[in-house]
Amino acid sequence: MPDLPRVRAEPALESDIPAISALNNAFAPQGLTLMRSPEFVETHLQDYRVVRSPDGALLGCAALDEYSPSLAELVSLAVVPEAQGRGIGKLLIEAIEDLAQKRGYPELFAVSFSDRLFLGMGYSASSVVQYPEKEARYALIDRSELTIGRKYCFTKLLDRGITAA
Repeated sequence: MPDLPRVRAEPALESDIPAISALNNAFAPQGLTLMRSPEFVETHLQDYRVVRSPDGALLGCAALDEYSPSLAELVSLAVVPEAQGRGIGKLLIEAIEDLAQKRGYPELFAVSFSDRLFLGMGYSASSVVQYPEKEARYALIDRSELTIGRKYCFTKLLDRGITAA
């Protein structure tokens, strides 16, 4: 894939729903994402940010999952394989951080295999046990989600731009 000039993260559109669902679900068999139906994406469309190629093709997506008035999670971070390593994941993380700040969330956390990506963006290593809301959701899904590979939990305080301990 050629260089990606002038790509930016932007709110998802209704026309993005099938592509977001397909991109997200392409990584689900490896345990990298949870399955997201087009109906789920449509219901949460205002929480998604996407990056498109100059020709309009979807290159990546991420979403904000709200747990409580003080806590939100960055979820569904996915970038098409041929565009990985080009900064699209970073653009999406920054866009979700911006959305979380605009909605007044002081803290954002993520569960991911990508430790270097999140640590390089100012997140601190954490533990999912600090988020009983997340553990409760894990209890509702297939337990294999907890045992596929080594996932890391990361957290970032947004209101002051510093990382959480």
